[in-house]
Amino acid sequence: MTWVYEAVASALFLGVYDVFKKHSVNGNAVIPTLFISVCAGALLWLPWVILSAWGEVPHAMLEVDALGWADHLRLLLKSTIVSVSWVLAYFALKHLPVSLAGGIRATGPLWTLLAALVIFAERPNGMQWAGIVVTLGSFVALSFAGRLEGLVFHRNKWVFLMIGGTLAGTVSGLYDKYLMGTIGYRASTVQAWFSIYLVVVMLPMMIGWWRRWWPRGEFHWRWTMPLIGATLLVADYLYFEALRDQDAMISVVSCLRRGGVLVSFAAGYLLFRERNYRAKTPCVLGILAGVVLIVLAR
Repeated sequence: MTWVYEAVASALFLGVYDVFKKHSVNGNAVIPTLFISVCAGALLWLPWVILSAWGEVPHAMLEVDALGWADHLRLLLKSTIVSVSWVLAYFALKHLPVSLAGGIRATGPLWTLLAALVIFAERPNGMQWAGIVVTLGSFVALSFAGRLEGLVFHRNKWVFLMIGGTLAGTVSGLYDKYLMGTIGYRASTVQAWFSIYLVVVMLPMMIGWWRRWWPRGEFHWRWTMPLIGATLLVADYLYFEALRDQDAMISVVSCLRRGGVLVSFAAGYLLFRERNYRAKTPCVLGILAGVVLIVLAR
């Protein structure tokens, strides 16, 4: 059950990652913030890619395997999916309270389960259906809590962007299980090339922002920007290692990772002084309760 502990540790780092994201994009331009964070991640892995090619890596956990063209295309696709998810989520997070955004992101395991139902013809049992109902009900309740802050979910484009980012993240999670569990890539190999290809995918958007191809916000440097990439590397490495275990279930790993919402939810109250916590707390806890029901039903 080592993969369970790895998933829980990944959740903690993912919560800190969300806090750094909110601090970085709050009242700031999204594209350069995101580009700096992905460059930081790529720079941390680039030396190990080079050293692996020379056969001088000091530890197996840092070794990056040589890949063929088909492998590179698979990882480029992974980076493209994640880029879509991040761009949508970053823009949404800029305009939403981190507690609400984290609550929406926490519904990810629900979409993973529903995708498994459609794609893999899985049939939820009674407890899984209970988890689905509780999660959806709590999400609806969270939408009502959001109205206390002037956010009407079905009329707010940032809510829809966060939902879109969450759905793209679900696609990425299913694809991760294929890369790690079916093909059997090393966690270090996926993470290294995925981080490098993120820069490649994001570069055209950065050039467009720099050359003002569209109306854009102003950019201000913040110390948390490179830490976004660093904390995500730790969170994703633990996540990939969990998925490498043949016994690991993507729906369970996805659920456990959503526990990071507790970190971002607490930070919203303690660091960002967000309001209406009495209304939002039971909603977020309800989402997590639904996730737990889905996990226990496996």
